[in-house]
Amino acid sequence: MKTVAVKVVILGSQGVGKTSLVTRYETESFNRSTSSTIGASFSNVEVVIDDTKVKMQVWDTAGQERFRSMAPMYYRGANAALLVFDLTCYDTFTDVKSWAHELMSHVDGELMMVVVGNKTDLLEERVVGAAAATDYTASIGAYFFETSALDNTGVKEMFYAVAARMVQQSKSKKTNSALRVYSPDGKNDKQDDGASLRVIEVGEAQERGGSCSC
Repeated sequence: MKTVAVKVVILGSQGVGKTSLVTRYETESFNRSTSSTIGASFSNVEVVIDDTKVKMQVWDTAGQERFRSMAPMYYRGANAALLVFDLTCYDTFTDVKSWAHELMSHVDGELMMVVVGNKTDLLEERVVGAAAATDYTASIGAYFFETSALDNTGVKEMFYAVAARMVQQSKSKKTNSALRVYSPDGKNDKQDDGASLRVIEVGEAQERGGSCSC
């Protein structure tokens, strides 16, 4: 089975549920007492698409403003970015727009952006409408998912969409992404232009968490 290794970064305000989304997919559980992330935390997430295994290095970044200056070291070299906001807190949706602008201004190469509206379980408290979110997402050429880490709505679909896009990119002759593609024998495949696919280096990571103060 061919393996595609990708780097995914999760960005968004404190308390929007970034850590909970990763935990829900990775362990199929939800922890109400998740602590705030300090710096960033790192997880391995695997998805199998047909005959390809997608190994995602998921960097879950801290949402506190004091850690924002550290974000470039985590989104540098990313293949995909999950921009998460809280559907019950409009300021976090505004913050996603800021993150998207930063990524489009500073990230070279092909980057899949996914806007994620989390906490669909809090329906009566929702303040960000589906139309506003989908219109904005379309305007920046991103994907949009609504999720709930609490009841597991849309979480698997979100990660599968990222994996499917990465498989598609790995098969494209025109892609300029930094994907690492390994054949079944474990050897690193080459792109058609003869250039080796760039290896993503993994640094140290710490834990995180939080809740919206809106």
